Amino acid sequence: MYGMVNKAVEEMVISQFGDEVWEKIKAKAFVEEEVFISNETYPDDITYRLVEAASEELCLSADAVLEALGVHWILHTAREGYGDLLAASGKSLPEFLISLPSFHTRLTLMYPKLTPPVFNVTELKDNSLLLHYSSNRPGLSAFLIGILKGLGEMFDSKVSISIVKSREKGDDHELFQISW
Repeated sequence: MYGMVNKAVEEMVISQFGDEVWEKIKAKAFVEEEVFISNETYPDDITYRLVEAASEELCLSADAVLEALGVHWILHTAREGYGDLLAASGKSLPEFLISLPSFHTRLTLMYPKLTPPVFNVTELKDNSLLLHYSSNRPGLSAFLIGILKGLGEMFDSKVSISIVKSREKGDDHELFQISW
């Protein structure tokens, strides 16, 4: 993963719990990097270790940490670093979700080693849609749920998210029903 993800974990922890807690999390995760460089790639294992250590240190489930990270990602990391790109990708939650494939295509121009997840919207209705999510990285559904909640806040839409299909239950991808 690119360093921007690990940097977002760091920023989220420090903003909510302080530098001392971040240092404890890094130590538990056996992470020695002093600084994460946003446009450098790091082994995925570092991110997974940071999330697990944060889970232990904060007495939260890994899914709770990932969901909080997803919200932070949208409301802070993405807005600050990619505000114009976010704004150009839709004026409403459904419009943005439909444009996710082109959004990620534009990101790969900036980050050539990026392997983004694949999204597809089906059954678009007035107040709901189905979002198909496929990633080569396991265990990040809670991160996506946080992202979706953050997008709901960004678009001033109260969202309801339910998992219809899950890779954890043997399906080939995740399927989310999103209502607003």
